[in-house]
Amino acid sequence: MKRQIRTPYFEIGTKNYIYGDKVLEYALAADKAAEKYDIDVLFITPAVEIRRIVENTKHLIVLAPYMDTLRPGRGMADILPEALKAAGAEGVVINHCEKPMSLPQMKATIERANELDMLVFACADSVDETKAIAQLHPDIINPEPSELIGGTSNGVSDMSYVKEVIEEIRKIDSTILIEQAAGITNGQQVYDFIMAGSEAAGAASGIMNAEDPIAMIDEMIGAVRRAADDLKKMEK
Repeated sequence: MKRQIRTPYFEIGTKNYIYGDKVLEYALAADKAAEKYDIDVLFITPAVEIRRIVENTKHLIVLAPYMDTLRPGRGMADILPEALKAAGAEGVVINHCEKPMSLPQMKATIERANELDMLVFACADSVDETKAIAQLHPDIINPEPSELIGGTSNGVSDMSYVKEVIEEIRKIDSTILIEQAAGITNGQQVYDFIMAGSEAAGAASGIMNAEDPIAMIDEMIGAVRRAADDLKKMEK
């Protein structure tokens, strides 16, 4: 059975900004903050680090950044879904702008992930691509304009874009969790996106390039807690 993610949650992507012991250091910081603020935290890390992160943390939901769709047997150098699952990965990212996939590839990957009860975290760029991916029913969609990813610009997703993609996804499948992550560099942006209707926020370069990445991890996860508390107050 797939892990049930509590919302709002936070997502951290290390990409290849860090490697080796530094990945574990950041994972431990995220694990500590997840416990401190009682927030679910997704941690996306290179496949070679998955087992070590899983074995040394208690509160993280660890995702692989990619997988192939082969089955056990031949396939030298391909990333086997069963191997990721055995290492402790609870899900996989598909169609990140740095590892784009065709719709047929995404469909096949989602089907393989579902076979193994692995979460599917799908990235999308335009509103049209978001709508097309929603038709494949991944567990999470992270709709973010590609030009904002990786800290190459100084902006975050426009709120009108955020609200439009949320509305379009909801029309197709109301069970899909929606996250915003592109361009986020501080806790206030995390808070603002969640209050605008996203069920989560996340960051990669916003943490990895921060002056104090460990402090930024705590700040951003703390902002999720603050948003969660404020949303509860609004419901009363």
